[in-house]
This record gives sequence, structure tokens and C-alpha cells, in this order.
Amino acid sequence: MNKPVKFMAMLIAAALCSSAVAAVKEADLQARVQATLETFYSQNPSHRELVDKAAGVLVFPEITKAGAGIGGEGGRGALLVNGKEVGRYDIKGASVGATLGVAHRSELILFMTQEAREKFERSKGWTIGADVGVAVASKGAGGQYDTQTLQKPILAFVMNEHGLMGDVSLQGEKVTHVGL
Repeated sequence: MNKPVKFMAMLIAAALCSSAVAAVKEADLQARVQATLETFYSQNPSHRELVDKAAGVLVFPEITKAGAGIGGEGGRGALLVNGKEVGRYDIKGASVGATLGVAHRSELILFMTQEAREKFERSKGWTIGADVGVAVASKGAGGQYDTQTLQKPILAFVMNEHGLMGDVSLQGEKVTHVGL
């Protein structure tokens, strides 16, 4: 791919992801987080108990990924502790390679230990895959998980995948605190 095309693809991906983050109005983020949790609970009877056991749950109601050779993704979510919102976070990522299209998904990250949640909260920017190992449920939010997966300090679930892109890797996603 030549330089002007790469540059244009990067601009398009950045614009789409920035628009997705801006589209989540602060006023309705809390309602969208709760709706995402309800969908998560409905997909597997064990999910409610799993969330109740977690030291915290980070919910991103919608993450948008777009690109043409060079891709970007972004979304806004909230960290809940004991069912109460304690912080808002942006998630962003970039990729180079066989990326073409636009896709949307929801993501839940469960901090199963107090230590894992506190380390996340103290970070200046937490990168999935670089800062800590995250167990990603292999069959999405509706699938079953084994006891080995449940022993991990951080669990991630991807839901509601739709769009024209098959890449659902969480590697390299950076999560940054943006306030309450």
C-alpha cells in the first residue's frame, strides 16, 4: 500500500473511532452499561453469579472498529464496583494488516481479584495483553467456561459482534481513565 493510501486509511479509521466515542453521550452511558449487563446475564445463567463474585466489572457497551489496511477502534465504558459506577474509561486500539470494514461489539472485563482491579485502577493506561494476561472466553458471552479459565484474575467477554470484520483480538487494546 502506498503512503497516501495508508495515510488516508489511517485518517478514516481515526475519524470513525473518534465519532464512535463521541456518540456515546455521557448521560446515556450508564443506561447502556446496564443494558449490556442485562444482555450478558441473559446469555448464560452463570454470568450473574460471576459478576457478583468479581471485584469489579468494566463494561464497554459499544466498541467500533474500522479500517482499510490500517485500522482503529474505540469506545467508552464504565467500571462498576458492587454495582456502582466508580470511573469512566476509553478503550482504543490500532492495527496494521488485513483490516477492512467496520464492526461493532460489546466487551466486559471482569476483575476477579481485588489486587487485579486495584492494579488496573492505579495504571496510567492499561494495555490488554501487555500489562497482564486476560482470559478471553473462547465462545463469547454465551459460551461455557472451564475451571482453568475461572482461576484467572481477569476475564473478558465479547458480545454482540456485528459488522463486516472478523478480527476480534483484544491484544493491544489500551484502556485509559477519563473521569467519573
